Amino acid sequence: MLTFAAMNNAEWFVDWFNSPYYHLLYNNRNDSEANLFIDRLCLELHLQPRAKLWDIACGKGRHAIALNRKGFDVTGTDLSANSISEASEHNSDTLHFFVHDMRLPLRSDYFDAVFNLFTSIGYFKDHKDNYAVFKNVAAALKHNGCFVIDFLNAEKICEASFQPKYTEQRGDITFVIRKKIVNNAIIKHIEFTDAGKAYYFEESVSLLRKHDFEDFASQAGLSLCHTFGNYQLEPFSEKDSDRLILIFKK
Repeated sequence: MLTFAAMNNAEWFVDWFNSPYYHLLYNNRNDSEANLFIDRLCLELHLQPRAKLWDIACGKGRHAIALNRKGFDVTGTDLSANSISEASEHNSDTLHFFVHDMRLPLRSDYFDAVFNLFTSIGYFKDHKDNYAVFKNVAAALKHNGCFVIDFLNAEKICEASFQPKYTEQRGDITFVIRKKIVNNAIIKHIEFTDAGKAYYFEESVSLLRKHDFEDFASQAGLSLCHTFGNYQLEPFSEKDSDRLILIFKK
């Protein structure tokens, strides 16, 4: 019997991001690359010692922890209670994790910089929810504070640019993954069997472009300062860059 683990939930990410299988599938993320990315961002932003930072959709906290190790006061939030529970093992006087929906406000005129990294936006069915995130970030930032978005480069994505079907092996579990583009969104179907039980999850990420983010930011009172195309913070190219990294300022 196939378990439709996320299909019956209007917001697929609530179940999927809270599942241990999500973290198992994506356990090959490069922590060394993440740390170097954080190093470059901090230099680019000219953050002061003990600056107050907010990592939105922080997952298990790898970026928040890296920022905290650099001497910043960091708050990490995520919708996944399981991820926050694990991240909270690192809590200290200058590192705090708690469950929070980024579509809801959090503090006012408090943070020096806010980070949304590794394609952690664009999940919502209602386009207005993306703007809500920007509005909440703008309210939470101090004057001259920065908002960093790290997203996929939608201009480079097309049906021919990725495998429509492939597998990922994690221990005894084989994840069968099918991807397609529907209504300007990447839809990823994920099927696997564990302990004799079959599972099915679905991911959906809108193919947001640079002008989409600029529109959200403009409405929220933020202005674009810098655009980069990879984790080395090299110039952005619509044709060639793998990432779209944007830095907005209040």
